[in-house]
Amino acid sequence: MYELIATATFGLEAVVRREVEGLGYKIIKTEDGKVTFAGDERAIVRSNLWLRSADRVLLKACEFDALTFEDLFQGIKAYPWEDLIPADGKFTVTCSTVKSKLHNPPAIQSVSKKAVVERMSAAYGLERFAETGAAYTIKVTMLKDRATVTVDTSGTGLHKRGYRVASVDAPMKETLAAALVELSFFRTGRVLVDPCCGSGTIPIEAAMIAMHIAPGLSRSFACEDWDIIPADVWKEERADAFASITAPDGQPAVCIYASDIDPNAVAAAKENAIEAGVDEYIAFARADVKTLQPPVPDEHGMIITNPPYGERIGEQEEISGIFKALGRFCKENPQWSLFVITPDKEAERKILGRRADRRRKLYNGNIETTYYQFHGVK
Repeated sequence: MYELIATATFGLEAVVRREVEGLGYKIIKTEDGKVTFAGDERAIVRSNLWLRSADRVLLKACEFDALTFEDLFQGIKAYPWEDLIPADGKFTVTCSTVKSKLHNPPAIQSVSKKAVVERMSAAYGLERFAETGAAYTIKVTMLKDRATVTVDTSGTGLHKRGYRVASVDAPMKETLAAALVELSFFRTGRVLVDPCCGSGTIPIEAAMIAMHIAPGLSRSFACEDWDIIPADVWKEERADAFASITAPDGQPAVCIYASDIDPNAVAAAKENAIEAGVDEYIAFARADVKTLQPPVPDEHGMIITNPPYGERIGEQEEISGIFKALGRFCKENPQWSLFVITPDKEAERKILGRRADRRRKLYNGNIETTYYQFHGVK
């Protein structure tokens, strides 16, 4: 049994925690930016395949106090690296340090790598390592003189689903888009509209949720070649994930609608949806949000959208026009719910002239935003 860490963008820890619990794993603790849970080798595979809102899955090797470089060296050397990394394993060391006496990153990396090498040299009887095998990225995090040593199981970040073959300027990360959908309590068969769809990330993630498509099904992971995970486990988990894909039985073929005023964005969104295998469940159109109307008679539809961000005067006027259009739509269709992510601190006043029913501080990349949630009449 291992301690595993699902890292999360600030503000999404609770979402990631629910996803981990939904996979059946016991939460050890939740902290800023990470959710620690217990799991075996299969849990490493399953969490990489299924976590929608997490950034990475890390294997926690050890944790200890390190006031000196000797403390750091001995703490890392004490871990049985030979149980994880084979003799031909390619291992690199990265680090970060915050409010620690050990504040020199190159020195931390050097000492840490030397500790791993000495431990493995003693275990394998080798002085040099070819490092031609599977990759193991070790990260040493120093926080207030406490060292946490992890190994990255994911490789490329989990937001890289593999379906983004066409893009637009400033696309939203797939992990954040999935979290927005999950926070909206979207469910299969409910009408969802994104009138500022860009490259289609929000509607595509919603369709993948509706069809129960594992977000990591079409990509590879760093730990796929690790000796500690039998190849059969990967085959079994991928087969189970494929078998779990379901078309929305008894529901309309299309219940997700995506539009944008930019024809290039709509074309990119269509291409990405085809690559993701969900184009059948999303209706795409070039349209101005100011003409938005309910696509079908529905008393409980929802809008989830990420309007463009702008700093120049003309852009601000355009964005204010989008907010007014969204407010107009909600007033005309009070049963609909509206979910908007934006850095605009005046968005509530501009959209509906009242406080949102819920709000959540989130980061879209390095931009601080708020996710405003206006609930429709039940």
